[in-house]
Amino acid sequence: MDTNNFGRKVGHCAMTPIPTLMAAALSLILCGCVVGPKYHPPVTQSPAPAYKESPSQYPGNRAWTIAQPSDAKLRGKWWEIFGDSELNALEEQLNINNQNIKQYFENFMEARAVVREARAQYFPTLSAAPSVTHSKLSQNLSGSTTVSANGTGTAFSAQSTIYSLPLEASWEPDLWGKVRNTVRQARYAAQVSAADLENERLTEQAALAQYFFEIRGQDELQKLYNDTVVADQKELELTQAQYQTGITTQISVVEAETALQSAEAGATNVAIARDQYEHAIAMLVGKPASGFSIPVKPMVTAAPPIPIGVPSELLQRRPDIAAAERLMAEANATIGIAYAAYYPNLTLSGEAGFESSALGNLLAWPSRFFSVGADISETIFDAGLRRATVQQYVATYNADLAAYRQTVLTAFQQVEDALAEVRILSQEIQQEEQAVAFAQTNLTLEEARYQTGIDPYVDVLVAQTTLISDQQTLNNLQVEEMTSAVALVEALGGGWDQSQLPSPQQVSKKPSSTDTAIQQ
Repeated sequence: MDTNNFGRKVGHCAMTPIPTLMAAALSLILCGCVVGPKYHPPVTQSPAPAYKESPSQYPGNRAWTIAQPSDAKLRGKWWEIFGDSELNALEEQLNINNQNIKQYFENFMEARAVVREARAQYFPTLSAAPSVTHSKLSQNLSGSTTVSANGTGTAFSAQSTIYSLPLEASWEPDLWGKVRNTVRQARYAAQVSAADLENERLTEQAALAQYFFEIRGQDELQKLYNDTVVADQKELELTQAQYQTGITTQISVVEAETALQSAEAGATNVAIARDQYEHAIAMLVGKPASGFSIPVKPMVTAAPPIPIGVPSELLQRRPDIAAAERLMAEANATIGIAYAAYYPNLTLSGEAGFESSALGNLLAWPSRFFSVGADISETIFDAGLRRATVQQYVATYNADLAAYRQTVLTAFQQVEDALAEVRILSQEIQQEEQAVAFAQTNLTLEEARYQTGIDPYVDVLVAQTTLISDQQTLNNLQVEEMTSAVALVEALGGGWDQSQLPSPQQVSKKPSSTDTAIQQ
């Protein structure tokens, strides 16, 4: 549509009769323009057919494999892949009671309300202003006289009461798409909020799973220290007995006591990290830390095979990528709103109702009145305000485009990082398990040589320290493998995909009364 010709038509209509003006306005609305650039989703470079760090790219790797079939996806309650009923129960509590998720949900409900606020601009504003006005004229007004019964003139002050029941209507037709772009902008913003909600939900779920496996690792470490304390207590008793019989020296007794005290101190220290992880989980599930506890249970779970899919699917699986793309659409609609300021605004207004000096005649047909009108306004000079506004929103769009591409790059980096970490940790765990087995054998041999008096106790102490160190390293690697597996699931988007993002029509619907109730 030629906007210049369109503008001249609007100007011509301003001098036509009211019915013709209304008909012309209606036709303009039905075929009105939507100014501003058309939105095109960003084009990203096609990724490789498979992830670089996928175990499938390392034929000799047997430590960790991906789930089959290779195109499988995580679905819904992704944490169930770890097969831990306690973790499942905690994740269910988190989805209901986590306060950060509730905050993001209310932000989403707010964004949906903004959509309905924007849609209200499509329709006229109708208001009623009933009034009663009682007035009295000044006695000193010139000519305010009346004639009494005996013919004499007497000055008086006239009094009157007017009852009015008017209805006022005002409407600004959306000739240039300003309202339509505003509605689009609000819808896209609501979709951004929905994606942010899902991203926050995934973040909280992943944090809980990682804290949970950290606790299991601390429980395994606690068991390791407890077993060491028991073994050191027996070694101390044996060393004391040998010292009393003259087989060994006092220094061996002191070394055994030192080893026992160090083990007991280490066993005590484990409780610090465990309690802190437990408190963190309590916060995540919306419970006070003072009344929350998780039963002690050493970790025996290995990282499960995780369906990673193919790289081309990642753009549809990450809620943060969806949010970044919707931000671009929102910025594009904002440019259209800014462009609409270059064009004239048409406002239609009308007033009708009843007016009478007698209340009994207020609703009588002769008491009616009405008026209708239209006006067109156009900014002639704004010192470059509109141009600068458009340039501002264009820059915002370009920045959002760069942020989107950076989000995509970050997503692929995080997946590759997590894949590499899980794959390499699995191999390292196998190697460390062999180191623990050799250290255990070495300790057994040294204890036998010490008990027969061949080697001093210091050799046992060295072997025991080596074993404990290797066991701690193995435990740390196992915990790191589990938390890395959770990080991989998070990097893949959990069980979410873009089909779960609410459509523009869905975010425009009125929510239920439960969703909009004031929380106590």
